[in-house]
Amino acid sequence: MDTISIRPARPDDTDTIVRFNVEMARDSESLELAPEMVRRGVEASLRFPERGKYFLAEKIGSVVGQIRVTHEWSDWNNSYYWWIQNVYVEPESRRNGVYTALHGHVRDLARSAGACGLLLYVDRENTSAQEVYNRLGMGSSHYLIFEQEGI
Repeated sequence: MDTISIRPARPDDTDTIVRFNVEMARDSESLELAPEMVRRGVEASLRFPERGKYFLAEKIGSVVGQIRVTHEWSDWNNSYYWWIQNVYVEPESRRNGVYTALHGHVRDLARSAGACGLLLYVDRENTSAQEVYNRLGMGSSHYLIFEQEGI
């Protein structure tokens, strides 16, 4: 198995991140995202890290996966939760430890920053992702997430 390295995303990674986000939405939720809108969102995230941080997984010099993290303050815990978002691993690199490396990197950063926990949401039908998250110790929650878009 080739070594997987994790690094923060840079502005020159924008095209890759946009492609990954579009493919992730299509694969996991059957959504078609507008690439130019996604590009503007990725560029804003890279310019303003308080909006979220991308980390990329590389094998043999090629980017093969990504994870994005945002933070949410919890007054109940007097600390931040780190939300895992925009997870994508290239199909040919799946089941080779890429997501495990990304998750471990983010988990370690969250611990060192004093976060109270990691959160993520996953489409109810994406059972393969749910199995991976369970294997990594991220059990499902009793909460349902409700969304209101377009406000």
